[in-house]
Amino acid sequence: MRRGVGLVLAGVVLATLVALAFGLDERARRPRDLAAALSVSDALGGPADPRFARAESPRAFSFPADHGPHDGFRTEWWYVTANLFAPDGRAFGAQLTFFRNALAPPVAMPGSSSRFRDPHVWMAHFALSDERASRFRFAERFAREGTGLAGATATPFAVHVEDWRIASTGEAFAPFHLAARDGDFALELELSPAKPEVLQGDSGLSRKGPEPGNGSYYYSIPRLAARGTVEIAGRKHAVEGDAWLDREWSTSALGPELAGWDWFALQLDDGRELMYYRLRRKDGGANPFSRGSLVERDGTARPLAASEVELTPLTTWASPRGAVYPSRWRIAIPGEELDLELRPRLDDQELALTVRYWEGAVAVAGTSRGAALAGHGFVEMTGYDAPGSWLREP
Repeated sequence: MRRGVGLVLAGVVLATLVALAFGLDERARRPRDLAAALSVSDALGGPADPRFARAESPRAFSFPADHGPHDGFRTEWWYVTANLFAPDGRAFGAQLTFFRNALAPPVAMPGSSSRFRDPHVWMAHFALSDERASRFRFAERFAREGTGLAGATATPFAVHVEDWRIASTGEAFAPFHLAARDGDFALELELSPAKPEVLQGDSGLSRKGPEPGNGSYYYSIPRLAARGTVEIAGRKHAVEGDAWLDREWSTSALGPELAGWDWFALQLDDGRELMYYRLRRKDGGANPFSRGSLVERDGTARPLAASEVELTPLTTWASPRGAVYPSRWRIAIPGEELDLELRPRLDDQELALTVRYWEGAVAVAGTSRGAALAGHGFVEMTGYDAPGSWLREP
């Protein structure tokens, strides 16, 4: 999701709760003393309103239309992560994510002259890691679409919450411009796809369980050339690197047996990309609907079933906020003779926001068919802030 499984369906649902609780008007920021009130499984549990559209069967994707919003579904997100490097080798990890959540199906909120009747509440997350300084910064914003402070369009492509924005630079979808600023940190990038869209799962249908409609429509652009600037405390750093764009839209909640997920998006130096998400059950095992894909140099993708991937946590990191996360991972695909170890660029890349989760840049080292291989990527881990037996082998 959130990317492999769709990052923060949980966050989107909680954004709705925060919006209702705090009465969003023109804009809102998360109160600093507001703690995450729900676990991922709690936030995503319960039946979905049948008036929303559901991801029940494969569909024909159409671009650029599918880069834009899908208002008939309850939740949707645009997810960009990037590994960026300055000329002196300084490494930065960046995340900018936009979540749209519908408070009610469109038929439940008929037309009105009031902009506050609009059913769509938006949440955005912005994070930046600085490996050399051992510093991780993050921020969160909320806005209602009806006020004009948030929204998305397909042509020209644009998605924004306040002045955080990703948008096409011309009439074509790409290249596009990304910009975000909060306090003393900022990011500005131009992104150009190096590969076409990859439809994840079954031709873009990503099933999360056996129940009809328990899934999402999901595609990725697994490698975008990134160039721009990172600004920290008034100092700008020219950077280049690789970015990844994930898109999902869905209505269904996760099943009651699931505690969270682990998502991996890796860009390898041999020109391939690997995505895998493990749906984690509350008993510590892996849900058989865990899935992934291996993208070749030419952009063709091979789906990966859970049985094809070996995923092993190697060490742990204890957050000062109470959660304990895996800190390094081994991910292997024996059928491809691919064996990789992932090391976080910083142990603490936990976003302590409305929903607490770990999302961060990782360095990759290992072997492919016996030859040394390196790379970089991002890992997301959710559901570790609640008690569980995740250390059990899946």
